[in-house]
Amino acid sequence: MNKFLLTMIALAGIAKTAAAQDTLKQQRFNFHFQQTVITQFKPAFSAAYTGDNSLLTGKETQTSLTTTFFGGARLWKGASAYFNPEMSGGSGLSKTLGIAGFPNGETFRVGGAEPKIYIARLYFTQNFEWGNERDTLSDDANQLAGTISKRYLRFTVGKFGMADFFDGNEFSHDARSQFMNWSLMDNAAWDYPANTRGYVMGAMAELGQPDWALRFAFTMTTTSANGAIWDERLAHANTLTLEYEKRYKLNGQNGTVRVLGFSNNGKMGNYRQAIAANPSQPNVDDNLTYGKHKYGFGISADQYLSKNFGVFAKLSYNDGRTQTWAFTEIDRSLSLGAVLKGGNWKRADDELGLAFVGNGISAPHRDYLAAGGYGFIIGDGRLNYAHELIAELYYKVNAYQKKLWLTPDYQFIANPAYNKDRGPVNVFSLRAHVEF
Repeated sequence: MNKFLLTMIALAGIAKTAAAQDTLKQQRFNFHFQQTVITQFKPAFSAAYTGDNSLLTGKETQTSLTTTFFGGARLWKGASAYFNPEMSGGSGLSKTLGIAGFPNGETFRVGGAEPKIYIARLYFTQNFEWGNERDTLSDDANQLAGTISKRYLRFTVGKFGMADFFDGNEFSHDARSQFMNWSLMDNAAWDYPANTRGYVMGAMAELGQPDWALRFAFTMTTTSANGAIWDERLAHANTLTLEYEKRYKLNGQNGTVRVLGFSNNGKMGNYRQAIAANPSQPNVDDNLTYGKHKYGFGISADQYLSKNFGVFAKLSYNDGRTQTWAFTEIDRSLSLGAVLKGGNWKRADDELGLAFVGNGISAPHRDYLAAGGYGFIIGDGRLNYAHELIAELYYKVNAYQKKLWLTPDYQFIANPAYNKDRGPVNVFSLRAHVEF
């Protein structure tokens, strides 16, 4: 166990002891910690050709690491602040290239495998509440224990992850504890605003009611695709995200439907313009101009069918005319799956998950790749198009008191990067996740 981890354990223990007396009321502050290590192996596979952004055909093993320290403080009535320093390192298979629905959601396109420390989140929230119906919140990462009205208006400003507040599917959302594939973290065709490590600067407002919520975010975008520098020309470079969430019960079991719409605006390239400028070797970065837009939607639903069994489905789309800017090169996606908890075999905290994904891209995007163009994550030099098809199966084991979780995982990927001339690819994973 490294020195950094021992220090975090000690700090968390001190903080939890100090806050224990306050937890049943309105917790004043808390500290949490997580560390996730994912090791993935793929056997060799066949391919008719390989380009600059292709998945390597030889057998390969790679490991990724993320470590996060979560700090929260209650400032005054309805106000709180959160600070998350984070360290990440390691690499995805083939430097996180060659598969649109990449198999490791804990990897980033950062160009280096050495561990780096950075500020993941630093944001402030202010709640305005009314009404007598209340919910009880538990002590958790970026959540202070206490009670909150079911009727509220909340404002958030600072640096955060869009997935912290949007597209929160019950069974398919978090690569640290659920499915690992990028396509299953969020609506896959939502090119959600983020820097290269997955976080964004911006502001959000949320109106909450007992059985529904409405959220809107105005956020910044970067100066380059998958970049790290924020574009300060906010009138020309920004992202708008709106989501409606409806909660309900079906046969006494909880269910949720979310409908999300987005518009990304900025200095982006256009696939058709890139092909017209250079038909033999197009480069979408050669026509970067302000005034470009990418819009789309996502629908996400999750439904418990019993205490231990639930299902989910997601459908998402974007127009696919301008280049992928932040997430991954998916313009249409459909996914569905199920999660079974281990109560039936007396392992109540274990979990078995199975999901299927079909990803696609727009005609302009398809023609661009076929002509030899490259995005920031895929591009084989040419393309024999087919939908990218993915199946993922995992079993999560509560290895120690809900603090250590071990998860073996298998993913089958047909037509990686939408190319029938490559693959299929088999990916075997083992995830170790510590949280407290």
